[in-house]
Amino acid sequence: MILFDKISKAYNGHFALENITLNIEQGEFVSIVGQSGAGKSTLLKLLIAEEKPTSGRIFLDKQDVTALPYAELPFLRRRIGTIFQDFKLLSQKTAYENIAFAMEVVGKSKKEIQEDVPQVLQLVGLEEKAKQFPNQLSGGEQQRVAIARALVHQPDIIIADEPTGNLDPLNTWDVIRLLLKINELGTTILLATHDREIINTLNKRVVSIDKGKVIRDEQNGRYIL
Repeated sequence: MILFDKISKAYNGHFALENITLNIEQGEFVSIVGQSGAGKSTLLKLLIAEEKPTSGRIFLDKQDVTALPYAELPFLRRRIGTIFQDFKLLSQKTAYENIAFAMEVVGKSKKEIQEDVPQVLQLVGLEEKAKQFPNQLSGGEQQRVAIARALVHQPDIIIADEPTGNLDPLNTWDVIRLLLKINELGTTILLATHDREIINTLNKRVVSIDKGKVIRDEQNGRYIL
């Protein structure tokens, strides 16, 4: 489904990623681990074409992501839901409105919005918090709104870049359990984290990156950097 083919990315002559080749199948749950600055976020930015590699190519199915013209990038990104550490919610919009807005900007109809938003709110367990604003929600609830927003386009892939970095342990595991549930429904999950406890509990595929290079790729792996 996803192929990183000999990917390198350099900034001012310094390699953030160097000669990475990875193949990720549809429906996998893959944790990408490494210390801050190892290259995890850079790899994910390349997949959504937020940045372009210095060399190498990235394929999503048979589509060469690195060769896509700018006008086609929104269609690529609808296939990939993104979740970040800092939630990126709109403070003046309710939970419902934050998700609805993501549908409005891609031209979804009012009828589609009214049907789909309650469904994803129910999936993340926030149907009773639909009218609350971000500052009325806990950190974990805000992150679940962000996950619902990522899910509302029914993406093939969810990218979660340090999604629990600002959460306490209880909310952290709520979010991880939700990602596992989404994965069980068939969505591919790419989780970038440096949280050792999460990785060692998940017992899923682990790709370890150190100084821009893949140093380990194991099924049922552990964080042993």
